[in-house]
Amino acid sequence: MTIAETTVFEALESNVRGYCRSWPTVFDTASGAWLTDENGKEYLDFFAGAGALNYGHNNPLFKQALIDYLLGDGITHALDMSTVAKRRLLEAMRDLVFIPRGLDYKVQFPGPTGANAVEAALKLARKVTGRTTILNFTNAFHGMTLGALSVTGNAAKRAGAGVPLVHATPMPYDGYLDEPEDLSWMRRALDDSSSGLDKPAAVIVETVQGEGGVNVARAEWLRHLAELCSARGILLIVDDVQMGCGRTGPFFSFEVAGITPDIVTLSKSIGGYGLPMALVLMRRDLDQWAPGEHNGTFRGNNAAFVTAEVALRHYWSDDRLQLATLAKGARVHDHLVALTESFTGISTRGRGLVHGLVFEDASQAEKVCQVAFEHGLLVETSGSSDEVVKLLPPLTVSDDEITHGLGILTRAVEIVRDGH
Repeated sequence: MTIAETTVFEALESNVRGYCRSWPTVFDTASGAWLTDENGKEYLDFFAGAGALNYGHNNPLFKQALIDYLLGDGITHALDMSTVAKRRLLEAMRDLVFIPRGLDYKVQFPGPTGANAVEAALKLARKVTGRTTILNFTNAFHGMTLGALSVTGNAAKRAGAGVPLVHATPMPYDGYLDEPEDLSWMRRALDDSSSGLDKPAAVIVETVQGEGGVNVARAEWLRHLAELCSARGILLIVDDVQMGCGRTGPFFSFEVAGITPDIVTLSKSIGGYGLPMALVLMRRDLDQWAPGEHNGTFRGNNAAFVTAEVALRHYWSDDRLQLATLAKGARVHDHLVALTESFTGISTRGRGLVHGLVFEDASQAEKVCQVAFEHGLLVETSGSSDEVVKLLPPLTVSDDEITHGLGILTRAVEIVRDGH
């Protein structure tokens, strides 16, 4: 890009901007798994809006429904008023998500971000139990607002709060101590009256820590965590903001463990089209909110309700997307395993269509992402030291696109490791 093209961004946009620094171009259009910049260069998207575009860019099914809704003067802003679009979405959630899985959740529409859903979940847990402490996990990421930051592990993100982040206590995530974690420390601390740990209102957990470095919790560990919480009257919150909506295969990432969380947070791809939307799902008896006790001006994004309903009805009326995601994920896994066998100091981990390539030399991960961008592939880093190249392609990505993207990634690793 020329200086003239970047001037308005550099002159007017805050220094807080991030992704544009890693991907220095001006994007113009997008379709499916591809973005095109204003110069016509195409980029295969293995980032997918940080997981907000599980169904790809400008999915034609959603686009047409949205266009029809807008042309018909459908309501776009409604706070928490009842609308036809909201009713249709709730019916789809009930019929296609809850009933097939034996779930009996109430649905809350908080402000339309994952962080706001987490804030609402934490507030509700404290209100219902009368307790203040929340247990979270090492390497967790739950959002950038104060409550969500208090249960987030990353020191740099926490430092941005500017105030003490209190009433949260971190516990070791599965594998944090370089071996399978059996929750013995948490169990002992909760049951020992001299541990100094107050009985918590809730435990909040990601089944796969995306921002934390694609750390995957075992199904057995998740079951033990659910049992531990249930036996002690502690609410279990699963943050499925990034890993829900099919990212790991099933609609909910916790289905692999056969557990039923007390509270679930959803955002990102629940809106289908990339439109802002978030949900808090709660056990029916936990819905103890007073009217308006947690609210937000844009909690009624009806345009997102429209595309969300289409996404549910098209992709979740059967198990085709789930099976396809698992099959594509297996292809990615096999390729990455072969790649790690060709180079020392690299490992891989993941589930479904979220995978990480982990570098012992953290600086190489960012270099791989930069080279991949130069060759037309968007991938980002994650992990406490940005040591992981995270792959998060749309679930609708084709086999040929997977092959193409993995080819670019492999070439990027070769260039970085060979030093040219």
